[in-house]
Amino acid sequence: MEHMKPHTDLDIFHAVVDAGTFTGAARQLGITHSAISKRIAQLEQRLGAQLLIRSTRRMRLSEAGQLYALETRELQERLRHVEQEIAEGSGALKGRIRLSCSHALGKRQVMPLLLRFMERYPEVIVDLTLSDAVVDLVHEGMDLAIRSTTQPELGLIARRLATNHRVICASPDYLASHGTPRSVPELAEHVSLILNLPGGFNAWGLTSLPDMRCGFLSNSLETLHAACLGSRGIACLPHYLIADDLASGRLIPLLEDVRRDGADTSLYIVRPETSILPRRVRVLMDALIEGFETG
Repeated sequence: MEHMKPHTDLDIFHAVVDAGTFTGAARQLGITHSAISKRIAQLEQRLGAQLLIRSTRRMRLSEAGQLYALETRELQERLRHVEQEIAEGSGALKGRIRLSCSHALGKRQVMPLLLRFMERYPEVIVDLTLSDAVVDLVHEGMDLAIRSTTQPELGLIARRLATNHRVICASPDYLASHGTPRSVPELAEHVSLILNLPGGFNAWGLTSLPDMRCGFLSNSLETLHAACLGSRGIACLPHYLIADDLASGRLIPLLEDVRRDGADTSLYIVRPETSILPRRVRVLMDALIEGFETG
């Protein structure tokens, strides 16, 4: 007698659609070819329609099969999430969480919180992607992201974490060589270090930023930070990235009194609006929110 794993009809049907053959689906699900064939036949009998058209060389979806595949794909995913949620609710947290944030933020503020979370929930696998570019959460299959922005994207569920205060700054050596700007127009005589990504980051929180000679561009805040410490020009950097440098005098804040109200962005934790939230993701969100509040 065949031993059948508890796969649903949807699991089996979509495995056949994805694999293109009963043999491929059987290999994917770990059951036999005959078990696959039997379950598909039972499904077609229950629906009263042929879903798969078989021939000696290939298999294709019938019109009814195409409709069934289209309309049940999301249902299958939702069912998988619900079953996973129920299984998690009865035991220890486990599974993978995919998270995205910028390099500097990830290393300096997020990673310590993740280490604390992983120590508490050792069966959860955290998959962290660091990128200073905005990652498409749905396309990349991300559960969460931490973003610095004035307004979260439409289509995302967002929770504010903290203010992301930014500071216009330069090294003492740069200022000794080029002078210290005392007003916004005086910036025109200086060299800028800017982020080569779209968005309002390079406005520096000023009503109008004069044309400056560009000394260095990068897609990474950390490399702008290094260039600023290396006396290559003036940059506008997050306070969390340069707090130690400001305290030690390695960097000097500039024009703090002329930055406009609302110039700072906020840090948000965001997730796709349509996703079902597994318990492990909800617990990580709570841990990150608490960590930023107490940090």
